[in-house]
Amino acid sequence: MEIPGEELPGVFSARAFVGWYNGLPENQELAPDLSCDTAVILGQGNVALDVARILLTPPEHLEKTDITEASLGLLRQSRVKTVWIVGRRGPLQVAFTIKELREMIQLPGTQPILDPADFLGLQDRIKEMPRPRKRLAELLLQTATEKPGGEDAARQAVAARAWGLRFFRSPQQVLPSADGRRAAGIRLAVTRLEGVGETARAVPTGDTEDLPCGLVLSSIGYKSRPIDPSVPFDPKLGVIPNMEGRVVDVPGLYCSGWVKRGPTGVIGTTMTDSFFTSQTLLQDLKAGLLPSGPRPGYAAIKALLSSRGIQPISFSDWEKLDAEEVSRGQGTGKPREKLLDPLEMLRLLGR
Repeated sequence: MEIPGEELPGVFSARAFVGWYNGLPENQELAPDLSCDTAVILGQGNVALDVARILLTPPEHLEKTDITEASLGLLRQSRVKTVWIVGRRGPLQVAFTIKELREMIQLPGTQPILDPADFLGLQDRIKEMPRPRKRLAELLLQTATEKPGGEDAARQAVAARAWGLRFFRSPQQVLPSADGRRAAGIRLAVTRLEGVGETARAVPTGDTEDLPCGLVLSSIGYKSRPIDPSVPFDPKLGVIPNMEGRVVDVPGLYCSGWVKRGPTGVIGTTMTDSFFTSQTLLQDLKAGLLPSGPRPGYAAIKALLSSRGIQPISFSDWEKLDAEEVSRGQGTGKPREKLLDPLEMLRLLGR
């Protein structure tokens, strides 16, 4: 985020938080303090909604999932009652998709908080939007301006927790507690939009707002990193310069996904994009632009790893670890209990 106070305890990246509850070994030392009553998530994409959902889902609904037991233990003790999901632009520019929004609206034990004033004058513009964006905007508008009915009304009437979308706010500073030992709030700049549609830009109005919270999670997007100096890379955009997947100035090299077009879309979007790059590669192969002779394939990689003293994990090794996780989960009715320690994984493989 590069704002004052982001180093305070209680401030995490959403990526690390997701890794923590999903059992990534590198994130198991996170141990977030969930003793506060309010959390703020900066960013309004699918990852932000995922994090909010985990913070607010009743623990008994998580017990039969593959969430780690360590994470579940902390979530059982959580005192978080309210989650604000903050974005610098407006309702028509949110980055999450309708499926994730609908899941949040229907989340047991919670109620959504949206300000109808944020939607004033948007009805006519919503009608002109492409269908997927239109459906998303209509659901947001309906949630903000209409009283829930039926099961939704009954569920929200007894809800002990809440989540809300705060629009036109940009993070300026994480505010410390009185003793300076942890995060106690966040200062937000009030913004307005210049331009229209998804390309509209947020600019500060000069006003600020302080939002009390004990947990701050940054979910303002991901950025690819270069891993090979021989491959061109645009550090500003975080992508490999390419033409329809062909890496510029490196014949025979192709890219796909976020490193090709930036960190947008869900798994399905990235899968479709990989199909497009594959089609490009096949076109080049058919046109004779690529060598078609035999190649050593994995044998060359295996020899290289061996020369460096590296013992890779094979698919059969993974199957053993998978079977162990499934076996550990059976005792508690979970699909699996994830292994969290790489050294334990290696011991199980006899390494």
